[in-house]
Amino acid sequence: MLNKVYFIFLFFITSYSLSAQGVVSNQNVWFNYNGQYKVSQKWGYQLEALFRLDNQLQQNLQNSFKIGGVYYLSSSQNMTLGYALVNTYDSSLLKFYKENRLWEQYFISSKWNEAKNATIHRFRLEQRWIEKLSTVDGTVVSLGSFYQNRLRYQNRNLIHLVNLKSNNEEIYAVVQDEIFVTVGTNSGNTKLIDQNRFLIGIGLNYNNNIRFEIGYLNQIMNNCYTDKVMIHSISISLLQNLTLQKQ
Repeated sequence: MLNKVYFIFLFFITSYSLSAQGVVSNQNVWFNYNGQYKVSQKWGYQLEALFRLDNQLQQNLQNSFKIGGVYYLSSSQNMTLGYALVNTYDSSLLKFYKENRLWEQYFISSKWNEAKNATIHRFRLEQRWIEKLSTVDGTVVSLGSFYQNRLRYQNRNLIHLVNLKSNNEEIYAVVQDEIFVTVGTNSGNTKLIDQNRFLIGIGLNYNNNIRFEIGYLNQIMNNCYTDKVMIHSISISLLQNLTLQKQ
């Protein structure tokens, strides 16, 4: 049932992306770290870092750093409350603007195909304070910040391909999609669909707590002030899920 829902969802997103007209395209490279550390039966913390560069690896386009406290509801469900600092490069002003962000997250995973494959659902609500830059007398100045609410839903599927030395070491395929929805009335973006990220790739799982993934990421950005932007990226990720509590 979960697979049917996922493919219907994926078809909707693909149709939306293909219907985009007047789309501006470019290329990026993403480097991503995501670590979750369990320190007790019910508590842990999460660290994330993302560096987005142009396809020549010369210009840093965005970097973000996230930290959060995790509460484990069960072995397959958890909730997180966190903070993020995001710096994004404005190519028209040749300067970075800052974003301070609070976020709340619910995570649930399930196994299928004799527990070889996994489907993960991630719901994330964000409260964003985004710096607004402008030019005054030839100088770039900050005009304060504007506020935006955003809801993100990610569907992530890990599909077993082949075992290596043991059942805990494998090569797998990754298929995931994440949709960003504008929530409420705000000055950031009046479009309902803020952006969409579709990723397909391959991963290496080591002992079920360290994963390395590389893939193709297609990102559609739907800003109300400009044409839609489609970004084709190589995504490189290191993921850790470690238990630090004493056994």
